[in-house]
This record gives sequence, structure tokens and C-alpha cells, in this order.
Amino acid sequence: MFGLVDCNNFFVSCERVFRPDLMGKPVVVLSNNDGCIIARSNEAKALGVKMGDPLFKVRDLLAREGVTVFSSNYALYGDMSRRVMSLLSRYTPRQEIYSIDECFLDLSGMGDGHQLHTYGEEIVRTVSKGTGIPVSMGIAPTRTLAKVASKFAKRYPGYHGVAVIDTDERRAKALRLTEIGDVWGIGRRMRQRLTDAGIITAWDFTQRRADWIQRQFSVTGLRTWKELRGTPCIELNELPLQRSLCTSRSFADQGISDHATLEKAVANFAAECARRLRERKACARQVMVFAYTSRFHTDASSDVIQQSISLTVATNDPRELIKAALDGLRAHYKEGIYWYKKAGVVCYDLVPAGAVQTHLFDTMDRTKQKKLLEAIDAINRTNGTGTVRVASQGELQNFGLRTAFLSRRFTTNLNEVITVRP
Repeated sequence: MFGLVDCNNFFVSCERVFRPDLMGKPVVVLSNNDGCIIARSNEAKALGVKMGDPLFKVRDLLAREGVTVFSSNYALYGDMSRRVMSLLSRYTPRQEIYSIDECFLDLSGMGDGHQLHTYGEEIVRTVSKGTGIPVSMGIAPTRTLAKVASKFAKRYPGYHGVAVIDTDERRAKALRLTEIGDVWGIGRRMRQRLTDAGIITAWDFTQRRADWIQRQFSVTGLRTWKELRGTPCIELNELPLQRSLCTSRSFADQGISDHATLEKAVANFAAECARRLRERKACARQVMVFAYTSRFHTDASSDVIQQSISLTVATNDPRELIKAALDGLRAHYKEGIYWYKKAGVVCYDLVPAGAVQTHLFDTMDRTKQKKLLEAIDAINRTNGTGTVRVASQGELQNFGLRTAFLSRRFTTNLNEVITVRP
């Protein structure tokens, strides 16, 4: 049996932990540069606020309905996520962190459906009390069914935060109530093909023959089909490696024209890519750096930078990725003043960190490099992001990022901890 623990409205919940006065009130969180809505409380959803709505389009609605708005505070969200995952690790010898707000727990051999429901309620209660983040939990014989169950646990208060699929009857009922597009592993294109074939619910999908599923959707679709029928066959470490990874940002106002500032921004983007690669236990063989001016400023000089760099050995070392990105950026510079509105770094041609093809004339000690990166990551986890960084990243700054509604970093910055008044 597997349990999937899912934090409810995670970004909003993180903000509410330190603003209990917002409980039961509409709250939204914005994307980078305060552009679009990326998280909504249930109260905001009830007002008709949609995911992805641009702020400028719904500003009047938010003001009229008294909706509290926050800029994205990723330092806070990341730390709260680590606290949730740390508590969850106490309940099973095997934990699989799937995303910032989702985690699979192996509950095999821990009792029948009733006992697992009781155990799940204890987990939900402990995490919610220990972090202030409300969570829900789905328990089922496969990871895909656990994802289905978690949606019911979140949707219906009568489940008290925990839904268990432990019999064929419960599985059939859950699948009949689940649209095929809501199934883990069913993408937009696959959903359209299934709908065209008359498959509307997850139950319809399980009633097709295995050979038809494999012929139409290859082995990946067949695995999902088997999982929905109760046969576990998906391991998280067997999921296809992400093809690419990008860190980018649009700059506020007119943009950035100073080369030194642009290079610091690109260096920080490359360092963030490196961190995310290490988190995913992956390395990149190709790096692309890009920057471009706004197409709407017709009275200013326009420019587009896009350079790809091949690495001799795939890496997730920020020093190597930063050097490659800056080399590509500097190779494109030309005379004149250009206001770059957006820049970013893309790492692609990814390979597992344990399957890197080495090079005969590689001058770097990769074993020592790995130990150094592990030490740096440990220091940054303990003392805050950017405590140890590459010199070319410069001082920590937001490079013109618009964050008009940013909350404090209550848990990661000593100067911003919550103040208690007598």
C-alpha cells in the first residue's frame, strides 16, 4: 500500500501560517514579477478567480472582494516544504518526495484498510499541527490510485483528510467519478486522444483491452492502465528524466542595460539550474543562455542573445554551468545600449548523475567535486540559500524583480523572523 500526502493550497497555506488572521479569507499568490495568479485559497476560487489569471485583469475584482495578494516567497515555501517532509519521514522507512508539496509513503505491511485510515489520520493531524500546513492523504495499492484517492480526501470533508482505496468496489467507484484528464500520467494530448475514443472516465480507460492500450499509447500508457487496475508497476526513479530545465526571469520596468548586472543575473540563473539538477540527481551536457529586449519598446534598440554551449563532461556543478553561460553571453555582446527585458539559462541533454560519460583528458577531480557540492548544499540548507555561492553571482539581489506584495522570510532569515509583542 502507498500513501500520497498532498499539502492543500500549499503556497497560500505557507502564507497563512504566519498570518492566521487570513484563515477563511480569500488569498492568492502571484508568479515572478507579480504577473499571474499561481495559487488560490478555496475562498478565492469561489469568487471565480482562475489559475493563471494576469494580475492586471483581475486587480479590480481582488480589490472589490478584499482578496489578500502575495508575491511568490520561494525561500519560505521551500523551507516549509522541508519541514513537512521531515515530519513525514518518521512514519515510514521509505519516503519518495515527488514535488515541493507532494510525497509518497510506502505503507506496506502496516495493517488493513481500517488501520491504515487511522494511521493516515494520525499523519495528517501531526503534520498539520506541527507545521500549520493542512494536508490530505490518499492510500491505495498503487501510486496512481493513491493520487486518485488524495483528490477525494481533499474534496470531501467527510473523509477527515484521508481516503483509502483498499477494495475493488472502492476502486471502481473512485474511477467512475474521476475524469480521465485528472489521472496522474495522462497529459493533454493523450487526454484528447482518449476522449476521441469515447473514454471519458478513468473507469472507461480500465475497461479497454491491454493490447489496445499498448498499441495506442505504448508501454507508458499500459503502466498507467495496470496501476489503475491495482497492479503497482511505476517507480519514481523509473519515470523518464526531464528533458530540460530552465531558470529565467522577466525584469521589471525598462529592463537591464548594464552588462555586469546582466551577468550577475545569468550567473544566479545558472546556479539555480545547478541546484535543481543536483536535487533531481541529474547532470546537463548542454547549456543555453538567452536574453532579449522587449518587442513592445519600438523606440529602443532591439537585440536577441541565444547561445548554446556543449560541455565536455555532463555536470551539475554551478562553477562549470556559470562559466559556460557567461562565456555564451559575452560572446554575443556588441556595441550600443540595449535594455534586456528577459534572460535565462536552459540546461538540456540531461543524464542521470550516476551515468555520466567521463572524458580521458578531464582536468577536474569529480570525486572531490561531488564532496564539495554536498558540503555547500548542507551549509546552504542550514544557513539559508546563497550563504555559499560563486563569486560571479555577486550579492544576493532580485535584479529588478517586481515583488510588491512579498512577505517576510520568517523561517530562513534571522532579520525577518516573526515579532512577538508582550
